[in-house]
Amino acid sequence: MIWKLLKQHINPSQLLGFSLANVCGMVIVLLAIQFYRDVLPAFTQGDSFLKGDYVIVSKKISTLGTLVGKQTTFSTRDIEEIEEQPFVKRVGSFLPSQFKVMAGMGLQGVTMSTDLFFESVPDAYVDVQSDRWKFDPESGIIPIIIPRNYLNLYNFGFAQSRNLPQLSEGVIGMVNLDIRMAGNGQVGQMKGRIVGFSSRLNTILVPEAFIRWANARYGTGKEAEPSRLVIEVSNPADERIVQFFQQKGYEQEGNELEAGKMTWFLKVVVGVVLSVGLLISVLSFYILILSVYLLLQKNMRKLETLLLIGYSPVQVARPYQLLTIGLNLLVLLLGLGIVAGIRSVYLPVFSSLLTGGDGGSLLPALLAGAVVFVLVSVLNGIIIRRKIDGIWARKK
Repeated sequence: MIWKLLKQHINPSQLLGFSLANVCGMVIVLLAIQFYRDVLPAFTQGDSFLKGDYVIVSKKISTLGTLVGKQTTFSTRDIEEIEEQPFVKRVGSFLPSQFKVMAGMGLQGVTMSTDLFFESVPDAYVDVQSDRWKFDPESGIIPIIIPRNYLNLYNFGFAQSRNLPQLSEGVIGMVNLDIRMAGNGQVGQMKGRIVGFSSRLNTILVPEAFIRWANARYGTGKEAEPSRLVIEVSNPADERIVQFFQQKGYEQEGNELEAGKMTWFLKVVVGVVLSVGLLISVLSFYILILSVYLLLQKNMRKLETLLLIGYSPVQVARPYQLLTIGLNLLVLLLGLGIVAGIRSVYLPVFSSLLTGGDGGSLLPALLAGAVVFVLVSVLNGIIIRRKIDGIWARKK
């Protein structure tokens, strides 16, 4: 009855204007978030084992330096100088193995073995589940991350020449390697388990706890100066990074900096688009509040009468609150539908052009839309209730 009484002055054109504006804002916000989550794996796939934006650097090896025996390791002073740079967050050292390593694997009656080397970085840099990146001497299992091109060399070179089956990353992850370590007059054997692959780490990475344990057991007992550093930077697009490397004669390995720049620019673009969408949503929210206020003003006499004859402010405010919730829900459903449609268009293109660009689920957009819906609905309800309470207070 209350709704039938109060809906007479509703202006459909005002509500339609709010809905259209809010749909535009909602689509921009949700699409920006979903696009970012869909495209980001293309820049980080297989390389998420090191956290944050990082650069791996080493000193240049020159012909003259080789002839005169010039050291290419980083001294404590070099590391301190790098840490003092304003664009650097933290610096980690690659810790090499100081013993001989041989790995073997049997496949279809063929036994393959090769000499290897191990390196480690501080565990704070490695983004692998702690239970998988954990070394216990009693278990005899060594977690290993290897470069993806090692597997490619086997599949497209060695396997084809020997008529051996090609192995996927999933299959090779289930194969245990026979690791033989020798040094300092001792010999030991353990099993190696490959827990990940990387396209940007050009080394065989093992936990730091294993390297320190094995160096103490099979190595010289002295910790050598690192020949490579992993540097986490605050902004990979900072031109001071390249200038500093050139000035000091350091070399950047791989394309970490370029990938970091692309990721950083992606974040900036998404942030700008997200800000525009939020601005449109705020303006549409303001339009809705003005429409509701105008509707309340037109129905002022009816509202006062309802309050005076015994209806509570909660009962009087409920029709308007339900109206705003219904409109917000409609906007959310339309926004999600449009985002899903746009996503179905760009996702196949990214899947064919970018490795790892196949995206995931629509969950990021769903969660963001639910948060916006709840937040806007609650604010609308509070504002409407305060307006009705103000009318009731004046009449009392």
